[in-house]
Amino acid sequence: MRLLPAYLWPRFLKRRLPTSLWGRSLLIIVLPVAVMQVAVTWAFFDAHWQTVTARLSDGLAGDIAWAVETYGDDPTPENLSLIAGRAERTLSLSIALQPGAALPEEQRRGALGVVDRAVERALQSRLDQPFWFDTTRYPAYIDIRVEAPGGVLRIIAPRERAVATQAHIFVLWLLIATLLLMGIAVLFIRNQVRAIERLADAAEAFGRGETVPRFKPHGAREVRAAATAFLAMRDRIQRHIDQRTALLASVSHDLRTPLTRLRLELALAPHFKRQDAMRADMDEMEHMIDEYLAFARGEAGEALQPVEIAALLGAVAEDARRAGAEVEIRAADELIAQVRPLAMKRALTNLAGNAASHGEQVRLSARILTSGGLEIAIEDDGPGIPDDMHEEAFRPFSRLDAARNQNRKGVGLGLAIARDVARGHGGDISLGRSDLGGLKAVMRLPG
Repeated sequence: MRLLPAYLWPRFLKRRLPTSLWGRSLLIIVLPVAVMQVAVTWAFFDAHWQTVTARLSDGLAGDIAWAVETYGDDPTPENLSLIAGRAERTLSLSIALQPGAALPEEQRRGALGVVDRAVERALQSRLDQPFWFDTTRYPAYIDIRVEAPGGVLRIIAPRERAVATQAHIFVLWLLIATLLLMGIAVLFIRNQVRAIERLADAAEAFGRGETVPRFKPHGAREVRAAATAFLAMRDRIQRHIDQRTALLASVSHDLRTPLTRLRLELALAPHFKRQDAMRADMDEMEHMIDEYLAFARGEAGEALQPVEIAALLGAVAEDARRAGAEVEIRAADELIAQVRPLAMKRALTNLAGNAASHGEQVRLSARILTSGGLEIAIEDDGPGIPDDMHEEAFRPFSRLDAARNQNRKGVGLGLAIARDVARGHGGDISLGRSDLGGLKAVMRLPG
């Protein structure tokens, strides 16, 4: 396995760090606590547990050496019985002679080997005779065997005589205290992060045209200050929107009144040569005013509602058919999405009308994305738009006459209005090449 070069390690670690504030805050708390836990446990293990275990093992080895030497001085059954009785009463050791036996050749050691090393060092320092021991066969005992006159002395010693068996209690209490402190820290961090998440949700909802009436500043002082600033900014923007809406309503009335008078006078006037051309000019002026107002008005605070997408596409298709195009619809009847009906219909009508103006065949389709969102596609068999001019097509008042046929009606706001509506729903619109041969406009909305 090849190691990364030193200069790549910072980038490697950065990519694997949590990206959210919640994750990073949790890491700031958990990492030092984990490091402290490991350091304290290691210090305890190294400075206390090993020292106690070594002293216990040395004491056990001394008792075994006493028993072996005492038996070696008088290797008789009576002496062995006396030694075994005293060892069992006062030292908790079980001693028995295995006549004619030899030490086992198999060496069995524990997984970590810490206890084995401590016992082995103690026995080597106390015994001159060959010995063998096993710390793994019996969970609560240690099996020790020493060569003696006439065979092998087998000593069964309680495990606590050689090992500090209560050390795990300290580690357990340390772990419980650490988890308790970490739990309190996690709850505190979560409350602080939740305040920021609420502020982010309120800002995102306001960007989509929704209102959060119950949102109140919450959390730390800095977070409350940011939330208060957001509320003030939201109120200023809302006042601006309300003023613009009122102004547009006034402009609409002021512009339509003279247009209505001109249309009435033209209808009552005797027929003359340019009457039809003048009527067409007035129709175009009225359509231009509608586009200006629709672009400037935006969604005008329309609420989200569950809408059947198939029915919505059907209504849009009727407008495209009246423009002379053949329209195909591909959408499931049970497909329902939370949208602003009037704004969404206006956006899809603009896209479908644009397709019908530049192609003879139009396809409207909708499907659920694997991510849970909604995708609506409008395709045509027209001349399309070059890839390098896709973003240019979304600019307000853009007229791509070289790429499409002359936009005989409108001022180049159709795609701009459609994208504004899509982004107001938290989505977007992209352009591409359709398999019909023309343009494909894809609207993706979040789930």
